[in-house]
Amino acid sequence: MNISFLSTFYPFRGGIAQFNASLYRTFQKEHNVNAFTFTTQYPNILFPGSSQFVGKDDTSADKIDSVRTLSTINPLTFIPTANKIKKSMPDILIMKYWMPFFAPSLGSVSYLLKNKCKIITILDNVIPHEKRLGDIMLNKFFLNQNHGFVAMSDVVKNDLLSLKPDAKYIFHAHPLYDHFGKKVDQMEARKKLSIPTDKKIILFFGFIRDYKGLDLLINAMENANNDYHLVIAGEVYGDFEKYQQLIQSKQLGNKITQHVRYIADNEVPLFFSAADVCVLPYKSATQSGITSISYHFDLPIIATDVGGLKESIEHDKTGLIVSAPDVELIKKSIDDYFVNNKKEKFANNILQLKKELSWDHLANSILEFAKQL
Repeated sequence: MNISFLSTFYPFRGGIAQFNASLYRTFQKEHNVNAFTFTTQYPNILFPGSSQFVGKDDTSADKIDSVRTLSTINPLTFIPTANKIKKSMPDILIMKYWMPFFAPSLGSVSYLLKNKCKIITILDNVIPHEKRLGDIMLNKFFLNQNHGFVAMSDVVKNDLLSLKPDAKYIFHAHPLYDHFGKKVDQMEARKKLSIPTDKKIILFFGFIRDYKGLDLLINAMENANNDYHLVIAGEVYGDFEKYQQLIQSKQLGNKITQHVRYIADNEVPLFFSAADVCVLPYKSATQSGITSISYHFDLPIIATDVGGLKESIEHDKTGLIVSAPDVELIKKSIDDYFVNNKKEKFANNILQLKKELSWDHLANSILEFAKQL
């Protein structure tokens, strides 16, 4: 098949780009794939992180050969982008959608191409975590320009059907990332990251945003066992000062190691190899790519029961589900995990799960779905 893929690719960085690169490489094994990406993804004034782009020293990024053509904020690029995609004569156009900000640009390109090829969008979110006026109108516009969708959680599926009851879709859980390399010796990883070698390491990983509940996890460390040590690893979207003040007010400096910065792909194995458990104390969610990374390194997860997190975490088998985003409940689950030595049992169960969540399975599911549209 001829497949066009319009989304975030190198030189942009982050989880969306990583996902797209993995799926692109899988399609590329047996099909002709053309990648198209943004000239402007977010205007800098709206981007809360330090940079949208892969750093000069990050040699681990998958440099997908993509055509940079679409500006989300310049309508004059919408028609030229559609024309460039049309020239590749795609059977299928695949996109990824995660917030209404992208509806005008991606939706307009889709509108111009919907009579030329099948358009399938992989939905990370439909209704965003941080809601704004006009979201519903923008979402409906975008959804109506597609032939089909891939929902990666029940929450996303339900949100999709609430806005477009006649939507054609398939469900597929988030595949496991396989490009981060192998695990590192735990003690070696801890030394390289200046993490205590004699503690039980709790990892909070990924972009730091309000809805991800880092404040809950910090508060849970206040009266936690002195053997526990929290590692915060990720770039902050906004200001870290409120978390820093919380750490200082609780006098937790000696129980927390901070790597508050963008974590390049080549550093990811160090953090997950160093940890004993990954904690997702989210206040809201659909699904999280962090579960996929954690499973890649056979690392169990403790997550709050919000959104679709529990769909990828089997309670008391591959991790623990906390019934609500509550400080005491999070603390109790962490205690349960360590006191009852659940790491080894959960890690063995993750090994079995990894066989079922492959990129090949997702790619084949999308292609079979396209034949039915």
